[in-house]
Amino acid sequence: MSQQKQKQQGQKQGQKQQGGKPKTAITPTREENYSEWYQQVVKSADLAETSPVRGCMVIKPWGYAIWENVQRGLDGMFKATGHKNAYFPLFIPLSFLEKEAEHVDGFAKECAVVTHHRLEAGPDGGLVPAGPLEEPLVVRPTSETIIGATFAKWIQSHRDLPLLINQWAYVVRWEMRTRLFLRTAEFLWQEGHTAHATADEAKVELSDEVKSTIEKERKLWQRWARLSQVLLKKPGKGNAFTEEEKSFIDFEAPKFVEDMRDELGVGRSSKYHELEAHLAAWCRKWGHLSIYYEQALEALHR
Repeated sequence: MSQQKQKQQGQKQGQKQQGGKPKTAITPTREENYSEWYQQVVKSADLAETSPVRGCMVIKPWGYAIWENVQRGLDGMFKATGHKNAYFPLFIPLSFLEKEAEHVDGFAKECAVVTHHRLEAGPDGGLVPAGPLEEPLVVRPTSETIIGATFAKWIQSHRDLPLLINQWAYVVRWEMRTRLFLRTAEFLWQEGHTAHATADEAKVELSDEVKSTIEKERKLWQRWARLSQVLLKKPGKGNAFTEEEKSFIDFEAPKFVEDMRDELGVGRSSKYHELEAHLAAWCRKWGHLSIYYEQALEALHR
């Protein structure tokens, strides 16, 4: 009997043992249980695993290598447009966020807050928090406030403008329902922040940046990842212009929709980075690419 016939008979026998269903590498199948199938794909590909810290994940070498490749490719594109990388503090004073209460309203309930600065031995032999902070510190949920305060020191005259900054970092959002590469309490991301002398300059730069960034990310999604995009426009709070881009990875499972672009906005320098009246800059933010990008790859390429 030829090897081909033996293989065909083996396949038929396997189907009989499974009640006529073809054997699949991942169980259950995508059609049977989308959510469980996705978790099994991540596990089988050895990309990530849950950690002892509730809501957080351990990104394994294969999973982190994907992020490194994406970061490396986009970082070069950002720098080619004049942006420079910087890193800003992980801890943000509570008073900074209070000045921008409307801005943080959407994720205020997800903020992690540090209230003490040391541990001491307790009466039962365990460790207990001690040394209350004079002001609570919020673990970075987003960086607008701390970056704005820093810009206020960096910008001393119009000669310091435009200021084009990008940050690769991670943020913390205390998600209650988490999934690997989809919703986690801590996740890697990118965010761009710029300051300009006039609103017109900011809008022109933003318009050019939107086109340029969309083209960069279109290359990322369509040429590298083989994913499609839908460009949306929406009004933004306190912004003169916003755009949002989403990559719809699966219309059958709408909960698996990745926000490639969080928000692009232009607005007057706000409360958390007030400058002298004659130095008031027009600031904008753009981004954000996050590690959640990987769930799009995993969910679509099956």
